[in-house]
Amino acid sequence: MNKIKLLNKISPVGLDLFEGKYQVGEEMDDEDGILVRSASLHEYPLNPNLKAIARAGAGVNNIPLDKCSEEGIVVFNTPGANANAVKELVLCGLFLSSRKVVEGIDWVKSLKGNEDAAKLVEKGKSQFVGPEIEGKKLGVIGLGAIGVNVANAAIKLGMEVYGFDPYISVNAAWGMSKWVKNAQNMETIFSECDYITLHAPSTKETKGIINKENIALMKDGVRILNFARADLVNSQDVLEAVKAGKIEKYITDFATPDIIDQENVIVIPHLGASTPESEDNCARMAVKEIKDYLESGNIVNSVNFPTINEPRTTKYRICLIHKNVPNMLAQFATLLANQEINIENMVNKAKGDYAYTIIETNDVVGIDDFEALENVVKVRVIG
Repeated sequence: MNKIKLLNKISPVGLDLFEGKYQVGEEMDDEDGILVRSASLHEYPLNPNLKAIARAGAGVNNIPLDKCSEEGIVVFNTPGANANAVKELVLCGLFLSSRKVVEGIDWVKSLKGNEDAAKLVEKGKSQFVGPEIEGKKLGVIGLGAIGVNVANAAIKLGMEVYGFDPYISVNAAWGMSKWVKNAQNMETIFSECDYITLHAPSTKETKGIINKENIALMKDGVRILNFARADLVNSQDVLEAVKAGKIEKYITDFATPDIIDQENVIVIPHLGASTPESEDNCARMAVKEIKDYLESGNIVNSVNFPTINEPRTTKYRICLIHKNVPNMLAQFATLLANQEINIENMVNKAKGDYAYTIIETNDVVGIDDFEALENVVKVRVIG
């Protein structure tokens, strides 16, 4: 019986995929897996039996990745499951950045009870005029599932779209419209585009990419959207540029204290993935990932270990998480040879400092000898 602990509410559409050999709930000890959305695990005690954590969403800032890797805990996320939900909100933000809809609505509310409201609206609406987006240039920084969806939608809306992502995946490239222009660097987007939308992960390279120096490269009156991560933007630099008129409007899904209730800044309460469809999609994907790993040892969409997705062909699978150092495979093969155990198939892949090996055999195998090897982090035998 595999025990799955829930640290947040997870859509029952996903939880219903757990069948028979799973115990699922919020209260349990010695869990094999964890399903989480926004709860922080940085202070959470990781028990020795814990094998996997699945985040029903894309970001994993709430999970201590280094610590999980050291203890052989595979961390999954659900890339693309919320892409359509976020894309739709980004499009909403695009329109809100251009047309002064929010400001206009707030102004109309101030006319409540005034018998001349209709006349005042006709007289005062000119103060909320804003440009159309058709024909304007949009720069998309980060071309993952969400960035590609946004770029494609903007093309259909008649925008001229520039995309930048030095690490774009093959799947993302295949899914992107041929009309999206390839920006060789972010400077091209900063200097060319009327609108800029951020869809990059938070890394050492991307933190604070919207800063005073890069804002200086932008067009006067640029409109910036951030539905990716709060720390991609230096808030103080943006606020100064907004007050100076360099940035016409800043739209964000992250309510950091310094930008709330600032003129020409619209703060949305982190609604990007908050749709029932997105929550269902994320839950389904997270449950499938953690089930596949627990039942077959396959790893798909892990953020800290390499992808291995192989069909089962034998009675037993030996799953080894270990340091990415020389001579590990030779040690595994020697150990099995000494026990007269035949290897039917072996797959090994590495990611950074760690590697993952699956060995298939039809012979009964113990794990003690593997655990005794130096640089082996965690061993499982799946039968």
